[in-house]
Amino acid sequence: MGAFLMTVSALAPDTAVAFSARGPMSSAALACLTGGADDTSVLPELAAAAVAASTDVVRDDDIQLALFVLYASSYGSLPALDPTREWDAGVIGARGILEDAFEATLRETVPMPELPEPTVDAVGRALFALAAADTGPSLSRHIAKRATREQAEESLILRSVYTLREADPHSWAIPRLTGRAKAALVEIQSDEYGGGRPQRVHAALYARALRAAGLDDTYGAYVDDAPAITLASHNLMSLFGLNRRLVGAIVGHLAAYEMTSSIPCRFYADGLRRLGFDDAVAEYFDEHVEADAVHEQIAARDLAGSLAEDHPEQLANILFGAAACLTVDGWAGAHTLDAWAEGRSALRERVAS
Repeated sequence: MGAFLMTVSALAPDTAVAFSARGPMSSAALACLTGGADDTSVLPELAAAAVAASTDVVRDDDIQLALFVLYASSYGSLPALDPTREWDAGVIGARGILEDAFEATLRETVPMPELPEPTVDAVGRALFALAAADTGPSLSRHIAKRATREQAEESLILRSVYTLREADPHSWAIPRLTGRAKAALVEIQSDEYGGGRPQRVHAALYARALRAAGLDDTYGAYVDDAPAITLASHNLMSLFGLNRRLVGAIVGHLAAYEMTSSIPCRFYADGLRRLGFDDAVAEYFDEHVEADAVHEQIAARDLAGSLAEDHPEQLANILFGAAACLTVDGWAGAHTLDAWAEGRSALRERVAS
């Protein structure tokens, strides 16, 4: 592991990433994808070893960071990653091993609801019932009523791992859908991407919020601060979005995500203003109060419901994706609230290489 870390740290500034490896697998992935190592054939073996050694894949720092980096190669979200390695056999082989273990763990641990009839109405009602039954601790209510300014800043930092690339994981589903479901997803994503106005792209709104809060809006700037469970929440979307067989799961994930966004975003906006942040920080959350109240109806019925009705074989994955969204995001929120309750930072303690 040390040799790989040394290789990565010795890269030229324009090929460096803003975060450090967390173990042998993530170290090797970074080295291979940034040009610090030529032999990618070692990656699958290292991936298998990482899985075998892990006691909890979902909360394993090395595995989740490695998955994050391997997925980032396809997004193009980190310019330092060599685009010619995106489809490298070793890279894809290692990603497959890690994501198979990740998915298997989720299949074993995510509680599944009873499957409804594959109709628009039944699936829509089942998804709303699933979201309503999610009664775990509320991070947004804590921000609204009790959070300190430092805790609010930590929340903004942790959200940046996904939100600076907001909507991108779900967009992988667009070419994999047809008919009613495709039209519904494009309608949602058009809003997410600003409806043709670059300044209203939701990721751009979030970048402005970070800058107004005095934080760094560079993508990846806070990856070192993100615990494994935060990376897992983002990796979950990439797992579903990048695997065509899981198109139902990414649709279900989006439905659950939209159905649990509008009211929490109002709480976030209230809390940020309570703590003295200006409107430029709260604007991102203001935008989602109304938008996601509309999106939840489209996502649950026109998107997920119509997909299930047109393709009943996707029903189980639609409900799995929704349940996984609520479960994993619940775990991430609980991690943050537990840390704050104990008087600790929710950010990951950085470990010197």
